[in-house]
Amino acid sequence: MTQTDEALVSAVCELAREAGRAALQFHGGNVTVERKGDDSPLTAADKASHTLIVEALRRLTPGIPVLSEESSELDVAERREWSTFWLVDPLDGTKEFIKGTGEFTVNIALVSGTEPVMGVVHVPVTGVTYWGRKGAGAFMARAGQAPVAIRTRPANLERLVIVASKDHAGPQVEALLKRLTTASTANMGSSLKFCLVAEGKADFYPRLQPTSEWDTGAAQCVLEAAGGAVTDMAGRPLVYNKEQILNPSFLAFGDPRQDWLALLEGRGA
Repeated sequence: MTQTDEALVSAVCELAREAGRAALQFHGGNVTVERKGDDSPLTAADKASHTLIVEALRRLTPGIPVLSEESSELDVAERREWSTFWLVDPLDGTKEFIKGTGEFTVNIALVSGTEPVMGVVHVPVTGVTYWGRKGAGAFMARAGQAPVAIRTRPANLERLVIVASKDHAGPQVEALLKRLTTASTANMGSSLKFCLVAEGKADFYPRLQPTSEWDTGAAQCVLEAAGGAVTDMAGRPLVYNKEQILNPSFLAFGDPRQDWLALLEGRGA
């Protein structure tokens, strides 16, 4: 990683922390919730984080466009013409935010071509920040502490930790959890699920319910930089800047040597 790259990563990490502080101003108590066109929730925290991040990225890298979950439909349509762009979820885990839990994150990824090459995931409530860059490793830093490198762990099929969404596990994942009697589970919201795998605290995160590119880009980059992978059900890397902003079903895992699809389908357990 060049000094310029390191400076950019550092700046984006600080920006994510600043956006997290902006979101926390609205955390706790009664949260006013609007509904977007797809019936997903929107809060003042989403808006505040979005505005702060978009304006700051435009100052930081004027030549790189920004696509946020709260961007206009025009930006979503025009993104197909971009070769490089920032991909932002200003508040991932809005449902958890509304519930008053700490399981929401700020996600900022740099996408080049069809892959995320830099990713930052910040957890406002705990102050933990994760980041990764293609070919340069993955790191985490707790509030006020020095960064430490993180790596995924080898899979032990007798002691797997499987991460599932609190609200969107789905029947196939539930069947897997019943079948693997020695496995333990971690139910969690937002992109924190990827980060648990990236830092070697979990092994497998199957996601068979809908997500969008901004939900996954930053955390996928962190996980891949830590030694893991995120693939579709055919084993191909999850790609970005597709015709449709929605992702296919995917498998996120720490140990690429294991056949995770076979495990999910009952052929490996």
